[in-house]
Amino acid sequence: MRRFRPTFVEIDLEAVRENVRRLKPPDAALMAVVKADGYGHGDAAVARAALEAGASWLGVALVEEGIGLREAGIGAPILVLSELPRGSEEEALRSDLTPTLYTEAGLAALTRAAAGRRVDVHVKLDTGMHRVGLWPPEAAPEFCRRVFEAGLGLGGLWTHFASAESDDATTRGQLARFLSAVEAVRGAGIAPGILHAANSAATLRFPQAHLDLVRPGIALYGLAAGPGLDRGLTPAMTLRSQVTLVKRLPAGERLSYGHRYELERDAWVATVPVGYEDGYPRLLSGRADVLIRGRRRRVAGTVTMDQLLADCGDEEIAEGDEVVLIGSQGDERITADELAGLIGTIGYEIVTAVSERVPREYRG
Repeated sequence: MRRFRPTFVEIDLEAVRENVRRLKPPDAALMAVVKADGYGHGDAAVARAALEAGASWLGVALVEEGIGLREAGIGAPILVLSELPRGSEEEALRSDLTPTLYTEAGLAALTRAAAGRRVDVHVKLDTGMHRVGLWPPEAAPEFCRRVFEAGLGLGGLWTHFASAESDDATTRGQLARFLSAVEAVRGAGIAPGILHAANSAATLRFPQAHLDLVRPGIALYGLAAGPGLDRGLTPAMTLRSQVTLVKRLPAGERLSYGHRYELERDAWVATVPVGYEDGYPRLLSGRADVLIRGRRRRVAGTVTMDQLLADCGDEEIAEGDEVVLIGSQGDERITADELAGLIGTIGYEIVTAVSERVPREYRG
């Protein structure tokens, strides 16, 4: 499709590679979590970059995501991070996706789809997140025994931390409960396979949770997994646009829908072709800044569906000037985490919200 609007996302794949190198422990493998279209960065491109930098597994949320990676020519092991939806088992196995199991119904459905083939699965234990997983984790030996009786193989055991970015005691408790269940599985004469528990925050904060494999997600993309948890990581996403119209308006003029923003002095006002349909949250109206000519300019008034206004004060600007909404320009930087903090959410939501109508361009 031809592109006419000067709004696009630039993804720095070398930043992804460098983040993988920083995150991968010397004594553990790394699974790059590329669900949600690589957290809005483009799953296939990110997956290739991560694998080039030393990742050996990929993690997805949906069977469809895993199939898409296979269709893109990616052959690395791919773990589906929840049980396969009923009816998807045969396609998942046909695409050589590694299933997660934690229920009797899931085990039965996968056994039927496997039809006597040896399929390795990863059993997820619920150690306190209480989203998905085998509960209680002490049931792991019996469940793993039934996996073998069904003719399947146990490729791994894993769990997920609820608050590794902030709650040390809870995280240590979850890890201890997981390792206890692992020992019980071994005590039953069953080899547990690959052990993994560490998300981005635990990868950075809990070396004892690295085990055989770490599973960073948001940190791959250079965003903080929690307060202060950027640890030298490089953000991979820049959201760019251009000024499409400039007006000199007098003090007292009120801007955009609802007239909620009033100019306190004569000012140059820029129109930027980015709106909430592009994933730039309407809640940032009057709160966020954009970068034009290396300086911060306040988003003036309500963010509309396709456009926003920027108050540029006394400095004259011009049509065609670059606008950075997420990323760096000159000595200034606006991060997804900064925008998230303005509206009470997390950086994950900012980057994954950038819509499909914003083209992705890749460098590095």
